[in-house]
Amino acid sequence: MTTPKRIAILISGSGSNLQAIIDHQKSHSDLYEIALVISNRPNAYGLVRAQNAGITTKVIDHTEYESRESFDLQLQSEIDAVNADLVVLAGFMRILTPTFTKHYLGKMLNIHPSLLPKYTGLHTHKRAIEAGDLKHGLSVHFVTPELDGGPVILQAEVDIEPKDNEASLAEKVHIQEHIAYPLVVEWFVKGNLSLKDNQAWLNQSCLNTPVLLNNLN
Repeated sequence: MTTPKRIAILISGSGSNLQAIIDHQKSHSDLYEIALVISNRPNAYGLVRAQNAGITTKVIDHTEYESRESFDLQLQSEIDAVNADLVVLAGFMRILTPTFTKHYLGKMLNIHPSLLPKYTGLHTHKRAIEAGDLKHGLSVHFVTPELDGGPVILQAEVDIEPKDNEASLAEKVHIQEHIAYPLVVEWFVKGNLSLKDNQAWLNQSCLNTPVLLNNLN
């Protein structure tokens, strides 16, 4: 019997994607366990979600560190202490240092609320509406030193309708995020997903274009 993989999840806020992964893990406990949830903000509601699920939590308050390097060093120490096979960024609002991202290269995922390479950074929903886009969505990607620039694994599209505003568009994207992120985690812990030569590989095939969630059954 295969030993379940151990994952660490990093959060900064409400933790809705964390909750989606917690719910998914409950029916996939043979594949992985959530070994640790870390927040850089002491009042993040995601900590409550984790504690309610019986998951170990840790607060590493970034304001108590003099530099990104010293913060990331502590973060790395806590993750490595639980022997994490995968690090999942779930609304973790910190720019990570190249040293940190290289340490977990091929073992760290992020979800970003846009159809990358469009709209890296913040305020993606507002920017998509202002640009007059007809489609918006999300991207799940491997984390590399380039901000929001790692190889994209999966995307999900939503329609931007004339009545949409920033809040309504964000809600549409959130619904798809909660399906997409647990799916990619499952691919990784099953051994079906990997990073090779800065490209994402799924089921032994190089992903020249991301998988589109909308096309999956």
